[in-house]
Amino acid sequence: MELRHVSETIIHGISTRTNNDAEMGPNGKIPGLWQTFDAKVPVNYQGGERVYGVYYDYESDHTGMFNVLAGFDGTSYPDNLEAITINEGKYLVFSHKGEMPQIAIDAWTQVWQYFAGDACEHQRLFTTDFEYYPNGNQIDVCIAVK
Repeated sequence: MELRHVSETIIHGISTRTNNDAEMGPNGKIPGLWQTFDAKVPVNYQGGERVYGVYYDYESDHTGMFNVLAGFDGTSYPDNLEAITINEGKYLVFSHKGEMPQIAIDAWTQVWQYFAGDACEHQRLFTTDFEYYPNGNQIDVCIAVK
């Protein structure tokens, strides 16, 4: 993991509201959100557009409700998409390479273990966190910290 400064970025996509308990069971909303995004939103990967999963509007901490948006950083997008701003600031980045969805599971497991551990040096803000997919085999989970 590494500490990285992130510039403000606007992401367009589709969202849902959920919580971690729901996502751990068979009725999680996030897999269906990504299926809908992949089916309905044209992303120009060859033109340099990249996909993001943005987590925001936290009710409290990791136990509360939050919104998640499946989106991309394109300059041209369908009118029916929502826009969310990734806040500028410090983010702790957890990177994994391999096969989806296992790399996402592994990255988030590392996030939860890090912030639950005694050796945690950073305080999570619960403002805007995001997943960034530089390619189909890599994920960077970026967690906003003080």
